[in-house]
Amino acid sequence: MVSHIKNSNVIFGLMLVTGLVGSAYEAYQSSKISKLNHLIASEQLVKDDAYPYLQKFTAAYDQGNKKDYKHAVQTYGQLLETSPPLEDQAKIQYNIGNNLFVFGLIRRINEDGTLQDEARYAYTQAKMAYEQSLRIEPQNRAAKFNLGLLHSVMANKMKPAPKDQSTMELSNLPIGLP
Repeated sequence: MVSHIKNSNVIFGLMLVTGLVGSAYEAYQSSKISKLNHLIASEQLVKDDAYPYLQKFTAAYDQGNKKDYKHAVQTYGQLLETSPPLEDQAKIQYNIGNNLFVFGLIRRINEDGTLQDEARYAYTQAKMAYEQSLRIEPQNRAAKFNLGLLHSVMANKMKPAPKDQSTMELSNLPIGLP
């Protein structure tokens, strides 16, 4: 009976030590995550190499905040190449749409009321990014709202660029056949 109690005490002691080591590890991990969350909440760059995805995401977000929209879109595109989870893909597509939308808004309008080609392209790409975000996450109200804004801007300012019909060749047929 005494040896049975000794064996039980040894087993429970090992379980206690294992539990304490596990608790200390979890406290350390929680501390790291808390620091990381604080960095993200204060809109600072994540510089810890242990989190390359967050590093790139915060870098792209920072580029957008600094009005470097083209590089922000490129960085978000690089994030998409890493095959993130669908929920993150929706956020990335939404942010791509936001950066392209703002980039299109700062482009100038031509004298005849048409958009510059860069703005037209940015709006078209932003529309596709918002739609992709909504395909992944249909309940994203912010993406729905921004897509609606984009549609209203596109409808008001997107006149098709004039095309010179005289230089367009539609086929091999000569012009003027009966």
